Amino acid sequence: MRRASLRLRLALAGALVLVLTLVAAQLGLSTLFNRHVERAISADLSDLSDYLIASIESDPDGKLVLASPPPDPAYSRPYSGRYWAVNAEEDAWTSRSLWDFTLPLPSAPPPGEDALITLPGPQDTLLLALDRSVIRPTGEGDRNLRVTVAIDRARIDTARAEFEAEMLPWLASLGFLLLAAGAVQIVVGLAPLATLGRRLGDLAAGREDRIGDDVPIEIAPLARQIDALLDARASEIERSRRRAADLAHGLKTPLQALLGEAGHLRDLGRTDEAHGVETVVHSIRRQVDRELARATIASSAQSARADIARATDGVVSVLRRTPAGAALVWQIDIPPDLIARIDSADLTEAMGALIENAVTHARQRITITAAHEAGLVHLTIRDDGPGMPEDQIARLRQRGQRLDTSGEGTGLGLSIADEIVANAGGTLTITDTGQGLSVRLSLKAMRKA
Repeated sequence: MRRASLRLRLALAGALVLVLTLVAAQLGLSTLFNRHVERAISADLSDLSDYLIASIESDPDGKLVLASPPPDPAYSRPYSGRYWAVNAEEDAWTSRSLWDFTLPLPSAPPPGEDALITLPGPQDTLLLALDRSVIRPTGEGDRNLRVTVAIDRARIDTARAEFEAEMLPWLASLGFLLLAAGAVQIVVGLAPLATLGRRLGDLAAGREDRIGDDVPIEIAPLARQIDALLDARASEIERSRRRAADLAHGLKTPLQALLGEAGHLRDLGRTDEAHGVETVVHSIRRQVDRELARATIASSAQSARADIARATDGVVSVLRRTPAGAALVWQIDIPPDLIARIDSADLTEAMGALIENAVTHARQRITITAAHEAGLVHLTIRDDGPGMPEDQIARLRQRGQRLDTSGEGTGLGLSIADEIVANAGGTLTITDTGQGLSVRLSLKAMRKA
């Protein structure tokens, strides 16, 4: 349950509360219905009791008689479920429906008071009875009357059961409506989290550089914390970049001085010593260039964007002016509206290393194409050079490795290009086509602003 989604937790909690509420409603409504029915029956029993009291009269001899029994035929049918009994000291009258059954009455209530009680009835039934005591004046003095009217409780139970049976479909319908309302509430209530998720997706895709304050109040603190972390990370990267740049610039002069001393040693004929100094200087310079390249890559913003055609034209226009580039045929097919999520300077640096390598090994032609496919921009650089085996291609991507060891260079170009592309969320693929080398850059595409 700890890793369950918020929707599932809210849905389960809401369903549990809803079930408990509906059960409580069913019990409460049944209880209220039962009380209402008992009050209604009590009113009917009270009317019957009043009728019986009014029907008891005193004859000329002063003796009490029941002048007119209740006309309802149910009181004449044995064990009909409706009964009455009147006791006046030595005199007593009962409904024919009681037949030979005698109501087991408790102690009589005080005169002028009523009592609604439950009594055992004939044939193992339970009766709801209204028991009443009154004082009736007669010619021979006041007489105490006890009037008891009763009805079979099974009628109340049947009415309650029918009420509950009719109520259940309505409660079920109400439950489904409340569940639907709860689902809508959950969707609406959790919508801000979806908004936050989209904002984070925009951050990852480079469409935004911060979440911002345009979020609901409840998640605003979280958004501010994330933005603060992004600001701190950007500041730290910028500080690292400045430190690397300061280190590089600080080492340039001493390294140049060492190269000058190496040249002086070479002029004096101390070639081995000069070579040793130059080797150390070049090693230090490679490390400096490496750290500068890493700092440059790390400083690229997520919201960076680069125009593929413009970056390619910039690199090609420079290389075409070189003697090797001027001797080649260039075929370039790049749509003008391709935008990739990568810093323009980083893309230029990566393409510069790759196209320069193609110029070095091409015999007659270099082909550069680009296309948009499934949210990616694919930039392909092909030369018609000798190509290389697969094991050399794998070694080529390692830092400090060069195809041509006859010339100067650090061997960082292709590995740095690989780092630049990887940092932008893309891939760099090098394959031997059998008629030269093909290098493919796959970068995330962006809409043209």
